[in-house]
Amino acid sequence: MGQATTDGPATNGIWGWLPVLIPLAIFGWSFSFLGPISNGEVLRFSSDWVPSLGISLSFLVDGLSLTFTLLISGIGALVLLYSNTYLAGHPQYGRFSLYLVSFMLAMLGLVLSDNLISLFVFWELTTITSYLLIGFDNESAKSRRSALQALLLTGAGALALLAGLILLGVTAGTFEISVILAKGDEIRAHALYLPILILILAGAFTKSAQVPFHFWLPNAMAAPTPVSAFLHSATMVKAGVYLMARMHPAFSGTEVWMWTLTIFGATTAVFASFLALRQNDLKQALAYTTLMALGTLTMFLGSDTGYAITAFITFLIVHSLYKAALFLIVGCIDHETGTRRADILGGLGRAMPITAAAAALSAMSMAGFPPFLGFIGKELKYAGAIAVTSEPFFVAGAALLANSLMLAVAGVVAFKPFWRTTGEPLPKTPHEAPWPMLAGPVILAALGAVLGIAPGLIQNTLITPTVDAMLGAPPTEAKELKLWAGVNIPLFLSIATFVLGLALYAVHPTLRNILARLDDMTPSFDRGWDRILDGLKALAGWQTRLIQSGVLRRYMFIIFATFVAVIGATLYLRTDLPTSFEIEPLAAKQWAVIILMIAGTLVTVATRSRITAIASLGVVGITVALVFIMYGAPDVAITQLLVETLIVVLVAVAMLRLPFLDRRGESDHRPLDALLAIGVGTVTTITMLLVLEQPLDLRLTEYFEATSWPEAFGRNIVNVILVDFRALDTFGEIAVVVIAALSAYALLRTTAKEAGK
Repeated sequence: MGQATTDGPATNGIWGWLPVLIPLAIFGWSFSFLGPISNGEVLRFSSDWVPSLGISLSFLVDGLSLTFTLLISGIGALVLLYSNTYLAGHPQYGRFSLYLVSFMLAMLGLVLSDNLISLFVFWELTTITSYLLIGFDNESAKSRRSALQALLLTGAGALALLAGLILLGVTAGTFEISVILAKGDEIRAHALYLPILILILAGAFTKSAQVPFHFWLPNAMAAPTPVSAFLHSATMVKAGVYLMARMHPAFSGTEVWMWTLTIFGATTAVFASFLALRQNDLKQALAYTTLMALGTLTMFLGSDTGYAITAFITFLIVHSLYKAALFLIVGCIDHETGTRRADILGGLGRAMPITAAAAALSAMSMAGFPPFLGFIGKELKYAGAIAVTSEPFFVAGAALLANSLMLAVAGVVAFKPFWRTTGEPLPKTPHEAPWPMLAGPVILAALGAVLGIAPGLIQNTLITPTVDAMLGAPPTEAKELKLWAGVNIPLFLSIATFVLGLALYAVHPTLRNILARLDDMTPSFDRGWDRILDGLKALAGWQTRLIQSGVLRRYMFIIFATFVAVIGATLYLRTDLPTSFEIEPLAAKQWAVIILMIAGTLVTVATRSRITAIASLGVVGITVALVFIMYGAPDVAITQLLVETLIVVLVAVAMLRLPFLDRRGESDHRPLDALLAIGVGTVTTITMLLVLEQPLDLRLTEYFEATSWPEAFGRNIVNVILVDFRALDTFGEIAVVVIAALSAYALLRTTAKEAGK
């Protein structure tokens, strides 16, 4: 990493500043939509992508997608500005900025998509780009492991998500999200609602790191600090939350939706809060508070009341602001002191006053102190918890405990490093970070304060349109953001939060030791992941030893056995199979071909000579050519004849040059081979008879007859198809034949040289 000089901040030059302009331009473009969206408009842009499958590249701008777009692009610009100095002089900074901008664009595509398939494409692009970002330090084994863990876990969830999205599209009769959301009653009443819900939530829970899939997110801290600030504040980890919020109008209102999101969200929030208090690394502590936030957001998505959804979107904005700021602040501390350890950091307030001020503002918003937006968000969370009609005490209790623990963590992360004294020497003499690194934390921390004092700035522009998009209003069910809402139950719960949080902060060292001992005594999800991977490797090794034996005969046997099993089972399960087939009487020439084919087959099976077997197998191929001739396909017959002749000649020449092979033991396989051959023949015959029973579809024939001369200027339809309509395919086939011929020629030349020696 580069260091700031006394003359000014070290940067990566012009190529370090250019990536900052991309998210800045997107933020400005997105900002222009605030007026129409605040007036209740919903904007949609669409173009055909794969029209034959009903897939379009369509985008939707409403309150929900615009909020995410502004957060992603705005925080992205500040993170890239920060990175230009934080990674100044890094030899791979160009690669880093490419990954980060690509990730940002993929995330923007995800939140703006109005088509299920395009949403999934962008979803997977975020997975791939986040893998590259987490594993940016590819020389580190820890980074490689963390990146692979995130890729495999979120990738597995994505497979479930894809199945759920396809089922949802088929059920709704469309893949357009805006149309699907209008069919909520129909989808919830459908027999496939539960499977669709389980599959989609599996993808959302793995992406948003809900328990028990939470362990990949703290490990992603192996990425550089700017990546952590971006991924954990407004982007990747909130992709799952966004998906649940987007599907809220279609899925909410059922018991299974409410209980699933409430239980998983509450468990994640409380569990992660305790884990955050146990951490000694400031970056790890913030990572676990991200889990707490994701759990809280998921918990409130389980409800469909105006208070709960208003609390959801308000806390989403609050968390994005303070979490990005705190991650960047921790990066400043690490950059200027050389450590992130909470037990040795202290007394940085005088050396880093601007950083200390930004940390204090962000931490107070995180802890929910007035007059910050975090206080309003906390009050709304309690109001939303009380409004939950099913289990208000459970939701309010989980929110109270999680918020209290967050207050204690806020003190550990943003107060102790600056204002407590310490006798521990630091690796580097601390001083203030350069201004590009301070700009992001200061702006984000200040926004948390300004929006708390003047919440009306986002009430009509972001909060109300988002609530309307998720609840299908008007009339709007969004609740008003107030710094002072009077003396009520949420206020008493806030006071209880302050008291309990300060008490937890006071006993933090003792509590951290207790939690550390408990961690050693309880099973580890992370170690469990390693055991799962070890088991998969062992299974793969056993399967490879069993199947990949290196014996060609066994490979062929498995392929044909699989064919018989799959096609045979399909035919057996069909209930509409005919009991008899109409077969026209055969002429004498047809019987002659059949007899010749059977004779060639019997000789091939019975002979002990490989040369004889190859020759008799060629006879079978020639009879197939005769069949083509009898049914009016002389060109195909000539091709078949030439191929059979070539195969017989080449194989015969090759076998004459090969050493003698012992054939003892081959007879042991013949009964089984015969049984398999009969099975393949039977299944193939029944399948062909079923095909012949169906009416012949002549649409392609008629098309080629009508267009062969006008478009390709040829009257030989077969030649026109090969040369014009299937030109690239024909070229590929010719290339395959040429490559095979060259390979055979090289093999024969090598064998001849070895024999000459």
